Amino acid sequence: MSEQSDLSATPESTEAGVGRRQFMALGGLGAATVALGATTPAASAAPAPAAQTANLRFRADGTYKIVQFNDTQDDERIDRRTLELMNAVLDDQRPDLVILNGDNITGGCDTELEMRQAMNNIVQPMEERKIPWAVTYGNHDEDSTAKGGLDESEMLEFYRSYAYNVNELGPRGVTGTGNMNLFVHGSRGNDPEFNLWLLDSGRYAPGNIAGQDFAGYPTWDWLRMDQVAWYFQRSVEIERQVGRKVPGLMFIHIPLWEYRFMWFGSVDGRTDADHARGVARHGIVGERNEAECPGPFNSGMFNAILTRGDVKGVFCGHDHVNTYHGDYYGVLLGYAGNTGFGTYGLSGAERNRLRGARVYTLNENTENVLDSTYMVFAKDYGIDLTANDQSIAPMPLPS
Repeated sequence: MSEQSDLSATPESTEAGVGRRQFMALGGLGAATVALGATTPAASAAPAPAAQTANLRFRADGTYKIVQFNDTQDDERIDRRTLELMNAVLDDQRPDLVILNGDNITGGCDTELEMRQAMNNIVQPMEERKIPWAVTYGNHDEDSTAKGGLDESEMLEFYRSYAYNVNELGPRGVTGTGNMNLFVHGSRGNDPEFNLWLLDSGRYAPGNIAGQDFAGYPTWDWLRMDQVAWYFQRSVEIERQVGRKVPGLMFIHIPLWEYRFMWFGSVDGRTDADHARGVARHGIVGERNEAECPGPFNSGMFNAILTRGDVKGVFCGHDHVNTYHGDYYGVLLGYAGNTGFGTYGLSGAERNRLRGARVYTLNENTENVLDSTYMVFAKDYGIDLTANDQSIAPMPLPS
């Protein structure tokens, strides 16, 4: 596959609504061929990330494994069980790649140092094991920014300074921080066999649009049209370069509206009978213990995915006590529960029952490459599920 000359990206852009002509002039979708060795010299003082130097590749037997940790969501004094769970999952599952899918840290950090400590806590399990990893962002990642000073773009620079981080800066002119796609190459040759899409689903809806507020509507953020356009045109460019569509997964923090439609097998229905129809039609497995919390608008991303036909699954977090997944018209939609013990869970004594991670197994010798996905839980590893706080001092920062 040929590399593009314009691979530059800014650490962060909030320029929503970029016109098509400007979008293409900025490098468009061809400007984001990540994991192929291009660099942006002036973008950051941080060392080059592993994405620019490492070649993610299927194992010799054609398999690959990914672990998704969601909503670790703690400050610098992390609950020790969050790290215990991460360590146990990594040692048991032995993944080739880890995705930290948003709400990686939260409020409570009062200084820049404490924000760095909070981030460092959750990346050490992968760094110690030399496992490549990447992050997306959720609505809580900037909760400490007002006091600690680091915004998402500066957090990304910090994450990228680690040896095994594989994040890119992301394309210019597209809403969000660090939107990217990441290739996993075949066990033989250099062609990509799988593609991971990581998108920033934002934080919260604005106070108003056209003078109208959002009272009574969901106030979470949503994927913006320029992000949908970026995915669509980047997907087209990949197909042109590779000569075929490359199957993949998409990771976002905030769910799409289609999650709720799938659960109830309906747009409007909310009854047990509606859900039974959804289960029968879409093969739903797992728990739903809270309502889905998408933004006020449907982004159109699912329609774009359905049209392109390369993304085989979209997985999110955000709603901590949901673990379900199902097949919604050929695309898996699913949750990963949540990993962090320092945030909300189920009520009462069951608070920590669903702390866990989602695992994906890939096989390059199958048509869709995605072979299976399943949840693993803290209870599987004998971790203390007592509904209390077990925070510890921050782990040492790298020297």
